[in-house]
Amino acid sequence: MKKIIRLVIIVLAIYLLFLGSGYILKNVIFPLKYMNYVEKYSKEYNLDPYFVMAVMKAESNFDEDAKSNKDARGLMQITTSTGKWIAEKQGIIDFNTDLLLEPEVNIRFGCWYLNNLHKEFGDWDLVIAAYNAGRGRVQEWLNSTEHSDDGKNLTYIPFKETDKYVKKVNVYYNIYRSLYS
Repeated sequence: MKKIIRLVIIVLAIYLLFLGSGYILKNVIFPLKYMNYVEKYSKEYNLDPYFVMAVMKAESNFDEDAKSNKDARGLMQITTSTGKWIAEKQGIIDFNTDLLLEPEVNIRFGCWYLNNLHKEFGDWDLVIAAYNAGRGRVQEWLNSTEHSDDGKNLTYIPFKETDKYVKKVNVYYNIYRSLYS
């Protein structure tokens, strides 16, 4: 009888562990924070919302007040210079850098920028690399036979940080799709 009770307790504990791990994965590690803005702007800029969530997780881990040592700000870590450029492209006259700490503005700008990079590069890995290292660097790599065989795809990303970043965003994207699709 004690063995049966012990077995039931073990099975119940394992069951609760799996239930809890799903909850923790979805609500703590890979949440759908700011989803109202993500859905709105990913739709407007023709992006998969889970891709946007993956970039946001990689960039700031959903810290709307995040600031980097490279002057990147907010959820999607938009730099001041990129923010000013996006504001100009969108016809926003009264832009100031504090706006980048507002979740809606930051997500809107980040989605616009991802879409803009995709129009230029047409490949999501190149978009991710450009988001991290800059479009100019990615274009240089594509123009180099050391990094690209065809000028359209990278065979090698020379920045370890960018290489890791591309892999991280792809892993996060696949996890988001697995959890929520």
